Amino acid sequence: MKFGIFDHVDDSGLAPAEHYAQRLRLVEAIDALPFNSYHVAEHHGTPLGLAPSPNVYLSAVAQRTKRLLFGPMVYVAALYHPLRLAEEISMLDQMSNGRLQIGLGRGAVWIEHELYGVERAKVPQRYAEARDVLLQALTSDTVNFSGEHFTFRNVRIVLRPKQRPHPPLWYGIANPDSTVWAAANDVNVISLMPLAGATKCLARYREEWEKLGKPVASLPAVGLMRHIVVAPTDDEAEAIARQAFRKWRASFTDLWDYSGVPFPLEHILQREWDGYVRNGLAVAGTPATVREFLAAQIRESGANQILGQMIFGSMREEEALQSLSLFAREVIPSLQSI
Repeated sequence: MKFGIFDHVDDSGLAPAEHYAQRLRLVEAIDALPFNSYHVAEHHGTPLGLAPSPNVYLSAVAQRTKRLLFGPMVYVAALYHPLRLAEEISMLDQMSNGRLQIGLGRGAVWIEHELYGVERAKVPQRYAEARDVLLQALTSDTVNFSGEHFTFRNVRIVLRPKQRPHPPLWYGIANPDSTVWAAANDVNVISLMPLAGATKCLARYREEWEKLGKPVASLPAVGLMRHIVVAPTDDEAEAIARQAFRKWRASFTDLWDYSGVPFPLEHILQREWDGYVRNGLAVAGTPATVREFLAAQIRESGANQILGQMIFGSMREEEALQSLSLFAREVIPSLQSI
């Protein structure tokens, strides 16, 4: 079992300069704790994502940490010129001495694509082309590609990443059919869906992996993402979680609400903390409470990775530090052998 942190870098209520400074202090603390990785979201035009340029933010993360793996979860690939993205990825991987993780995806919010002039209907093809060009640019001396959105002829690649053939790939998964490409390309997968759906996705990934004859010992991350708050008492943890979650959840659907578009997953990703708890997407409590919750989810899903969303909304720095420290000291050791 491995444990990482997922962070929207969402609006905390602080002024932007202090918001970034606080997040980077917390990232330094995470680097000193037994977390394996740190992943940030990419969002645009919304308080949900105050790191709309993940590479700018992650360049600071690279310089403020020593061992922590880090990366986007995910690059919204259809919004990028793939050669520019390949150059920036190579820079980050070299600057961090080979610690970058590459999350790739279409992006879950089509409204954000339209902000950048990318039509909703064209996103899947544009994403697929950008992904394929990017991977070619990271692994080849030249790029040759002909598609609907991108065409390149004998483009020379000068800068390459430190990790070969390229940094590890990550993908957020909600559909079992997506595991076919992911397993074929050794992609780490994480699900933020309720346990029943997530379990189907992770089981299907393992099936596809075995079909390809790949060794179980080299299985990438097949994991779960959950909101987690730890405190000395259940009451304290729940109070922190509810307060912080209120602001995070308002940010989560801010762009949908502003655009007058109904949020399509309201029944799953509900507006109250208790709704997230009922759907098995969140836990707040003592280390014992959190251990019990995660142990049950790990055993049922077969996950080998947990990404905890442990810094969110209006959570204060000292609350986040307490939660991270308790989790590292009293939760991780007991779950590593599951």
